[in-house]
Order: sequence, then structure tokens, then C-alpha cells
Amino acid sequence: MARASFPRRSLRRATNPLFEAVRTRVAAVAAEPFGHADPPLVDTLDHPGDPGLFGPASVTWQVMGRATTFIGGIRGLLVQACHPEVVAGVHEHSRYRDDPLGRLSRTAFYVTATAFGAMSEVEQAVRLVRGRHRPVVGESHRGRHYDAGDPGLAAWVHNALTDSFLATHLAYSPHDLGPGGPDRFVSEQRALGALLDGDPLPDTASGLSSWLADHPDVAPSPGMAEAVAFLRNPPLSLGQRAGYRVLFAAAVATLPDRLRDVLDLTDPVFGAPAGHVASRLLSWGLGDSPAWQVALLRTGAVQDVGDFRRPMRREAIGR
Repeated sequence: MARASFPRRSLRRATNPLFEAVRTRVAAVAAEPFGHADPPLVDTLDHPGDPGLFGPASVTWQVMGRATTFIGGIRGLLVQACHPEVVAGVHEHSRYRDDPLGRLSRTAFYVTATAFGAMSEVEQAVRLVRGRHRPVVGESHRGRHYDAGDPGLAAWVHNALTDSFLATHLAYSPHDLGPGGPDRFVSEQRALGALLDGDPLPDTASGLSSWLADHPDVAPSPGMAEAVAFLRNPPLSLGQRAGYRVLFAAAVATLPDRLRDVLDLTDPVFGAPAGHVASRLLSWGLGDSPAWQVALLRTGAVQDVGDFRRPMRREAIGR
């Protein structure tokens, strides 16, 4: 396997102790809510050369490796809540009220494993989701049957995340995806949606956003109101709440008008500026995703495409 390079510029660290202490604190506060489940990709270096579902040349790795995914995840949950049958399944079958941070961590595990994992890790993450979805059947408040395995509902959940990660990257990331980049991201994500049997899976960025914003099944619901209330004020520590409110406002600012109206949310005047500041602060504190870095290492790709805070162990290369 080709050996990865470690340019100094991508791993440069400040020497000022106070500066580093603040950066470490920002990283710890941001990462703590996602540490309530087993970490993903712990054995990924046992699959050398495996590009997974997307690979190092993909737009997916560029989007999912950036700090804007924190905002995109919140937006994705808000969009999912706009569908009464989807949110009824969450409301009636999920343990998010009893174990909210555990559910958040498991969702983050799935997103990370499917984006950056070796193919066997992707398949395992999808199997876990399918297993959790199998018993999720019932009837929504408006009398419609729902089944989490239904292709249309699976498509809503998947497409909501795809659109949200892309929308927040385009709104707040300083990293340009280049000509055709947004459409490439959406097209790549169709491969993941297909593993979940989602249908339809639009193949352009504009087609995807229109499919969600104009979907005829979107409507308010009791489950939606509870989900929005929870997402407004999740059980975070005092030190995390202020930062989370900024991320929430940034997510709301990127929603289409129709979905924002259904959610009964107003467009915060400070949401977009706050999103730019939050994205840069998270990037400064956390750097780009360590999952992206270890996936580059696994595939033998160059390591100078992101801003990674910690050097990977050289002895791990070639495992």
C-alpha cells in the first residue's frame, strides 16, 4: 500500500499553552455529546486499501469531513420531523427521550461509519440501522400506516440528511466544492440510500432540495412539535447550551421557507452570521474529522487535503 505523507502545514500546532488550552476545551465541549456509544472505525486499519462506499477522491469525504456537519445534523433532524409518519415512528418507537445522547451518538456512529468506513464497516452500520427499523411500524395521528422499511419513508430520512449536510456546507464552509461538486455529492449519496432501499433518490442538488421542500406529505404533527421542542433544548451541560443554540439557529437559517413554516420556526436574523462564526470556531478547535484522516490513512491517500489536529501514528501505516 502506498505510504501516506504528513506535511507540516496540516499538522501545525500552536505553541502558546493558553491558546492550546482554549482549543482543547472547545474540542472537548463540542465532542462530548457524541461520546455516549462505541466509537466508529476502531478497526478500520485492518482493511488496508479499502475505499469504502465513496473513497478519497469523493466529494462525500470533503463534505462529511468538515465541521459544518454539526450544523447539518441538527438541520437533518428538523427536516425529518416535517414528515408526520417518519416522526411518528421516532416518537412511538425511539428511546431518545430516555437516552437522548445515546441516540445522538449512535446516529453519529452511523453517519461516520457509512461515510468513511471500509465496505464491511459500511455494511455493518446499515445492518444495525435495518435491525432497529424492522419493528418500527404503526399508525400516525392522521390515520396513515407507517413502516420504517417503506422505500418512501427511508428515502425521506436519507434525503433529509444528504440535503442538510450539503446545504450547511454550502452556506458555512469556506471550502468550495468546485464545478459540479454539489451534484456529485448528491449522486454519490444515492449509493448509500440504495443500501437502505430508499426510493426516490434524486440525482442533483436542485432536484433533491425541491423534492423535500415541495413534498406533498409534509405537515405539522404532534410528534413534530415534540421533536422541535427537544431539538431546541436538548439535555446538554450548561457549558454546551450557548454553543448549541448558535448551531440550532444556523441550521434553521438554511431551511426552505415552507419547511420552516411547517416547523413553526422563524428565520433568526443572526442565524447565518452565527453559522459562519460557529463553523470557523469548530474548525479551529476540532480540525477536520479524524475519521476522514484515518480513512485516508487506510486507503494510502495523501494526508494534506484537510486540517487535521493530530498526526496519525506512522507505525500504523501498512497494517
